[in-house]
Amino acid sequence: MQLLITFAGLLALAFANTPAPTGKVVCYYDSKSYVRESQARMLPLDLDPALSFCTHLVYGYAGIQPDTYKMIPLNENLDVDRSHANYRAITNFKTKYPALKVLLSVGGDADTEDQQKYNLLLESPQARTAFVNSGVLLADQHGFDGIDLAWQFPRVKPKKIRSTWGSIWHGIKKTFGTTPVDEKEAEHREGFTALVREMKQALNVKPNRQLSITVLPNVNSSVYFDVPSIINLVDFVNIDAYDYFTPERNPKEADYTSPLYTPQNRNPLQNADAEVSYWKQHGAPTTKLVLGIATFARTWKLDSDSEISGVPPIHTDGPGEAGPYTKTEGLLSYPEVCAKLINPNHQKGMRPHLRKVTDPSKRFEVSLTKESDISNTFGTYAFRLPDDNGEAGTWVSYEDPDTAAMKAQFVKSKGLGGISLVDLSMDDFRGLCTGDKYPILRAAKYHL
Repeated sequence: MQLLITFAGLLALAFANTPAPTGKVVCYYDSKSYVRESQARMLPLDLDPALSFCTHLVYGYAGIQPDTYKMIPLNENLDVDRSHANYRAITNFKTKYPALKVLLSVGGDADTEDQQKYNLLLESPQARTAFVNSGVLLADQHGFDGIDLAWQFPRVKPKKIRSTWGSIWHGIKKTFGTTPVDEKEAEHREGFTALVREMKQALNVKPNRQLSITVLPNVNSSVYFDVPSIINLVDFVNIDAYDYFTPERNPKEADYTSPLYTPQNRNPLQNADAEVSYWKQHGAPTTKLVLGIATFARTWKLDSDSEISGVPPIHTDGPGEAGPYTKTEGLLSYPEVCAKLINPNHQKGMRPHLRKVTDPSKRFEVSLTKESDISNTFGTYAFRLPDDNGEAGTWVSYEDPDTAAMKAQFVKSKGLGGISLVDLSMDDFRGLCTGDKYPILRAAKYHL
């Protein structure tokens, strides 16, 4: 008997000392990075150093054909043509990483042709059937393990900066009601629930195929997602809790793009904790919730009316200038940001570097795991004041390895299912900043 007790004690100790399983690390790969130029161009082989950190790889993006409602490749020459066959090149990574699950994502804000088709599809059982059947066939043909529905629902309207009279008139309009973003939101909510159910049934014909959904930035979860009805049908929900402010939505005001909690005097719903709390309160198991971390920066142009302190919210004048690699106004990859921070050029006639400001509210050390140690975190930003001519001013909100680690700790403290990186091509996949490839991905993974 004593021997059995001793053995039981040793067994219990062994289980107690066994590391808890780490959460999901869902890595999004945006295939448009294949056709970028110079250092921003990402080929399938560039993914290899990242995949040992990823539990899932999500290929973005497929789209919807407007007239047939079938799921189709958005770039047929790149995705399925024999000369590139990017779909198959990506799913072939499972040979080297057999535990990796590779999903095909549809939507994701990449499908820009006739976006109303996403709502129209939900209104028609026949359209849903065409979509489901074609999606499962497309996934099977190219070796995907499942489908990710990054549905392009209408977005909540951005806050407007108003004069005193404008604020009074807005209050009057609110008293009498306002026109909703989507006149058929209840119908579209029911249609999406049906779509999830039908897609799950079709995928279940073969074993081990997965279905996930991605809540895109500024999509109102309370409007479009019937959590109790769909949560048991999906393997995980990726919550893109970022881009609450962007230079496209908010050209005249810059602010933290992806706070964990509510900055003072801000909308209490526009932060990661509020998004997660909604899903939890409506019955979603925390282990199915995955928090999205953006690897890109949003940038605005500062002008003569901007505050010299750089503290947000701050007056701006549209998107910041395009970066040398991504070449898109209002957007920078992480290596484009860090180059401006760690390689300042003070030569005559050259613009000064960006001044980095770490989270002023941060009470956090990456070795800590208590939720109280990561409260009130808003994010990191950097800025450069305009010159004497009112030019060259820039304000940048971005994630770096420190903030990614912070968000991983938040996920761990909440018992969530993991994190997602959106996307790998905007992380420093070439190691230009410090020599380490994928620093944001690594930091998040190591602190789950």
